Amino acid sequence: MMDLYEAAQATGGTATVEGHLFAGVSTDSRTIAAGELFVALKGDRFDGHEYVREVLARGAEAALVDHGWAAQHGEGLPLVHVADTRLALGRLGGHWRQQFNLPLIGVTGSNGKTTVKEMCAAIMREHERRDELDPAEVVLATSGNLNNDIGLPLMLLRLKAGHRAAVIEMGMNHPGEIAYLTRLARPTVALINNAQRAHLSGLGTLVEVARAKGEIFEGLSDDGIAVINADDPHAELWRQLATGKTVLSFGMESSADVRATANTRGFASEVVLSAPQGSVEFELPAPGRHNVMNALAAATACLAAGVSLGTVAEALTCYQGIKGRLQRRAGLDGALLIDDTYNANPDSMRAAIDVLASLPGRRIFVMGDMGEAGEAAGQLHSEIGGYAKSRGIERLFALGEMSLAAAHDFDGGSEHFRKLEELVAALKTELGPDVTVLVKGSRFMRMERVVDALTEKQNAA
Repeated sequence: MMDLYEAAQATGGTATVEGHLFAGVSTDSRTIAAGELFVALKGDRFDGHEYVREVLARGAEAALVDHGWAAQHGEGLPLVHVADTRLALGRLGGHWRQQFNLPLIGVTGSNGKTTVKEMCAAIMREHERRDELDPAEVVLATSGNLNNDIGLPLMLLRLKAGHRAAVIEMGMNHPGEIAYLTRLARPTVALINNAQRAHLSGLGTLVEVARAKGEIFEGLSDDGIAVINADDPHAELWRQLATGKTVLSFGMESSADVRATANTRGFASEVVLSAPQGSVEFELPAPGRHNVMNALAAATACLAAGVSLGTVAEALTCYQGIKGRLQRRAGLDGALLIDDTYNANPDSMRAAIDVLASLPGRRIFVMGDMGEAGEAAGQLHSEIGGYAKSRGIERLFALGEMSLAAAHDFDGGSEHFRKLEELVAALKTELGPDVTVLVKGSRFMRMERVVDALTEKQNAA
């Protein structure tokens, strides 16, 4: 808990009253709970200050507002007023994080960071397991998409005395964002999973993407450990950016500190993990070589945090996956659906196609547009169509303006649609017991609608 005086000190603001302990922080007027501090954020189309009096009347303990609003409307209200509420939220989260002496693993990367975060959380929860405690109450992990300059401070403010460790995801789409986030989180272990072709519209080149990811090391504690992907072409750049820090590397192809070999079949892989501590074998219940790399990254970060190899293997053997990331669903007419609809960029598209190509039967790839592709958007969509064809995929169904290029380069066996309903109707005629359908696209395409329309439950309608 924190009071308004402490909040004012942390944010450089001014408290209008004394006392007023608050037990949580929220930016959402719809869901704020009694006893919490409401942070009034401003955006292009909203202003949280419009709801300050309402949330206080419903039981919010106090509000964080800007100087101007406090001067005009704040008389008699429990407030902390600041120059910029968004920056103040960050300062508040950073201040609260400093009250806790615990392992904090910071995770970033172009692809797989949420999967790696969840794998790290599973490993750390196994490591810190206490029979009488809920594992989620022992290890804090980023929930949902709370990985930006608003979400990350909110996650840090959820730290409690009972937490033994934390795993915090850091996302970005422009230079300097990771640098800001890592200085708030102050990780004891900082992991870069990879640098691939995501957010090119905001960063320009792949090297700039890699450099932006490398900002995570700027927030490492003095005795912190930098974890890098030795198989990534930018590994040497990251070593340079981590100068002065202990570096632990992982890889499948390179001579790394922590290595893995894998025999991947269908939706699982037999993995042999080798580290300075020894080696261990386990089955990873997640499809594709890229998920072996994700598991290897998580294992290395947790080894850096002091976890044993045996605990790593035990936790990863029980890994349950994440909704919308290569999840199997029962489709109409006995078809198998692979739901990979959470998001997409060129390299995650390739990884998903590789999984589809490894499966038997007739394979259909349903592709939605990829966002944030920059000036090369047409070329990148075209590339994915050609790649799917080269991997032996029998059919490509494309949705969206940019995916037309993919359908064109796939050549024979492709169809392009501008309306979701037309795509679904055409797909239904293709389904059968020997058919596997992979559905993938960027978040804004909402490709999960395709999966929902084709799942077995629709038979009841």
